Amino acid sequence: MSDADWAMLDGSVVVIGNFDGVHPGHQAVIAEAKRLEPGLPLVVVTFWPHPVSVLHPDAPPMLLTSLDGRVEKLMAAGADRVEVIDFTRETAALSPTDFVAKVLTPLNPVRVVVGENFRFGDRALGTVGTLRELGAGAFEVTALALVKYGDEEICSTLIREALRVGDVTRAAHHLGRPFRFRGLVVHGDHRGRTLGFPTANLLVPDGIACPANGVYAGWMWRRDGLDEKGSLIVDGSLPPRWPAAISVGTNPTFLDRGLRRVEAYVLGRDDLELYDAPVTVEFTEHIRPMVRFNSKEELLARMNQDVVETRRILGLEAY
Repeated sequence: MSDADWAMLDGSVVVIGNFDGVHPGHQAVIAEAKRLEPGLPLVVVTFWPHPVSVLHPDAPPMLLTSLDGRVEKLMAAGADRVEVIDFTRETAALSPTDFVAKVLTPLNPVRVVVGENFRFGDRALGTVGTLRELGAGAFEVTALALVKYGDEEICSTLIREALRVGDVTRAAHHLGRPFRFRGLVVHGDHRGRTLGFPTANLLVPDGIACPANGVYAGWMWRRDGLDEKGSLIVDGSLPPRWPAAISVGTNPTFLDRGLRRVEAYVLGRDDLELYDAPVTVEFTEHIRPMVRFNSKEELLARMNQDVVETRRILGLEAY
């Protein structure tokens, strides 16, 4: 739908937030907006880059998703349109009144749905109460309690911290799904193939969250609609999911000094040609930290043990 078409609508329901990771708390806001206004198009307003990276560039957050990944997840959660606001220092300096006038009013909202901790405007002075005052006579405001997992409030900061220490299980509980890392398969040093463990290598970009250096059990699949042989999947089926032992780090045994990489070895497969393919790597459970071995033989013995552990964790002992 074009901007002109949106301008002609009788109204919309709007949700606002950073939505990094699109976790269950974010999804609950979207679901409630759809429930309250089922006949209206749902607009999700999000910000890029992350406000903290603009206001505190010396300590930017490690993002759980790229912007494309965030938009994709928001649309899958029920958004009809995702409005990405370019967050700058000028944006941050908007008064609450100007924020409503410049960001919300053009979307013609009938209702705005936010979390109860929502803040906006210069120095985050705007609260849910402020939003209600500014919207009086124009739109309703619904504020939702934060979603919890156990006794913990779900938030992106907690998920980032879990990933920082390699606790992918805790991260998955709060994400509502296993953590997934996406990227293009690049050429590595081809050492894995000579060792009998060929891997698909993905570089870890600056600013994108990834589990701590170590070895994990998980899964990998292509995102380009092709199968394991590189042929187009035409019957509507999902791409195959391959069980994988996953390494995150810089290969300390061989004293590599390159960029951090995610390296996924698909169990029992040496026939996959995945260079330049977009793939998703899904982390199920942490196996061990990254260590330096004294010899190639020690490394190989441990890698074989990692494969055994991966099979056990994934329930594939006989795979």
